[in-house]
Amino acid sequence: MTAEDTPVGMTNAPPEAAKAAGANDGDGRVVLRLTDVHTYYGHIHALQGVSLEVRDGEIVTLLGSNGAGKTTTLKTIHGLLHPREGTVEFDGADVSRVPAHELVRRGVGQSPEGRRIFSRMTVMENLQMGAYTRRDRGNLNADYDRVFELFPRLLERRLQPAGTLSGGEQQMLAIGRALMPRPKLLLLDEPSMGLAPILVEQIFSIIGDINRQGMTILLVEQNALMALKTAARGYVLQTGRIVRSGSASQLLNDPEVRKAYLGA
Repeated sequence: MTAEDTPVGMTNAPPEAAKAAGANDGDGRVVLRLTDVHTYYGHIHALQGVSLEVRDGEIVTLLGSNGAGKTTTLKTIHGLLHPREGTVEFDGADVSRVPAHELVRRGVGQSPEGRRIFSRMTVMENLQMGAYTRRDRGNLNADYDRVFELFPRLLERRLQPAGTLSGGEQQMLAIGRALMPRPKLLLLDEPSMGLAPILVEQIFSIIGDINRQGMTILLVEQNALMALKTAARGYVLQTGRIVRSGSASQLLNDPEVRKAYLGA
């Protein structure tokens, strides 16, 4: 597949696989929009005109091989990098130059690649760190309860140092920590990385549960099959460019996508 490939036409309707997983097709209001975004690392042109959108209530997935620019896209959305050209709009405002800590306050949460938990802190302290921007301290207990309902294993280990958790438990903690600021948009970067297949199924089931609760999600994932079974729509990124876009069912049945990412 090359950068010149013609994108698949987009559709609002989620596929049956996504419906079964609980994916929401959104209400049509655009929560996140990237328009012709160009991001650089020094002289390296990492993103070369990326445009995408995520609507309220959707799970949208961003697929691509290593080095395609997936994590760079998330960093650009989250304010860790700023585009040299193009715009990033969140919740109707241009946030192209807004720093990451302010975007957290505005409602962008992220579970980063590699989890990046605070290993010497307890599970509970990690969740507290996720809530550091919150001013409504009196409402935190309800959010701790929500995280522990989603991830009962974390409740059992709430006083345990996070570095002693298993890989799957650490991923649960990373997602739980990202939920503590009550984000409007949740960015998930490679949530299945390094996990056994049974844990991958569990994590994606929980992602579906979070979406059913009303959370809008942008999912970056190398496990293309699981991502497309969970999402309503998707984009394929290759060497910094979007080369395919469409409903998850369209991408699942696209011969080039199947060949490049599904092993068909």
